[in-house]
Amino acid sequence: MKSSALICNAQQEFSLQEFDIPGLAPNDLLVRCIWSGVSVGTEFAVIRHKITYGPFPICTGYQAVGIVEDIGADVSRFEVGDKVYYRRSLLPMEVGGEPVTSCSGAHSSYAIMPEDAEVEIMPEGVDEATGALFVMPAVGYNAVDMAGVQMGDVVAFHAVGLIGLGALAAARLRGAETIAIDLNPRRLDMAKELGASHVIDASELSADEVRVRVEEIQPGGADVVFEGSGIPSCLDLAFPLARLRGKFVFLGHYGKAPVSFNYLVPHAKQLTAFFPCNDGLAPCRQAVLRNIATGAIPWHRTITHRVAASEAPELYAKINRNDLPDLMGAVIQWS
Repeated sequence: MKSSALICNAQQEFSLQEFDIPGLAPNDLLVRCIWSGVSVGTEFAVIRHKITYGPFPICTGYQAVGIVEDIGADVSRFEVGDKVYYRRSLLPMEVGGEPVTSCSGAHSSYAIMPEDAEVEIMPEGVDEATGALFVMPAVGYNAVDMAGVQMGDVVAFHAVGLIGLGALAAARLRGAETIAIDLNPRRLDMAKELGASHVIDASELSADEVRVRVEEIQPGGADVVFEGSGIPSCLDLAFPLARLRGKFVFLGHYGKAPVSFNYLVPHAKQLTAFFPCNDGLAPCRQAVLRNIATGAIPWHRTITHRVAASEAPELYAKINRNDLPDLMGAVIQWS
């Protein structure tokens, strides 16, 4: 048997390549991928050399849904036919005699993983394509949990991409009053659909005018501010939005280079800072998927692009060229 996978080389060229599927170790699962989800932030940070997970060529992708096709002799938690969601694949790949670095490697028609890896049974009631985008809302959920967002808190989200939207949805479920701030009207419309209490279009406002808008909602500023752009220069735009002795969450990934900011603003405000990493693992993933299943988080609304696997290289080339300004969530269908 063979598996096809989306591969990126050092010149940021994308292609589908085929690989042999090896035999399973006693504790391994073979999963046939149905949908994999695209992470425009982390994946393209790797593709564009902003962060490094290993040498090129690479296979990115860290969220997918599939069906268990085969199991090793010692597997006890799963059966053939189970529908699962998973974070990574250990399928070996090689192009032109060079090993492929698997940056989790989920953009592949088949995946191999030990049963004790990041793989779980998909809850009933979750649409497969929507479920394949489970990581971003789980990252947001984890950040909200770390920051201890409480009922009645006024919480500002500076940049509402998918992770910012996931955090906003989690804060709303905790009873917070939420403020979405972005330059993109499409993202602000999506924030409204996910329950934002207020939206601020910052495209024609100065940083000080944005601060004033926030302080009109709560004098002094927000109790918690999430900065989700991943752009270091945006930190200085977001710090002033917090109240005295408020909380600040570094929600975005700011890359491998050193980050600098105006120290005096968070210093004077005596802010408590949080640096969430990853998606909170199994508890956050399960909580998010349960909320998707019940409709509490209408995450399907974030999907703007669905493509077949054969179209994945073109999709990635367009994203890399910034040719899809209306892109929010994107998923790839493998079977």
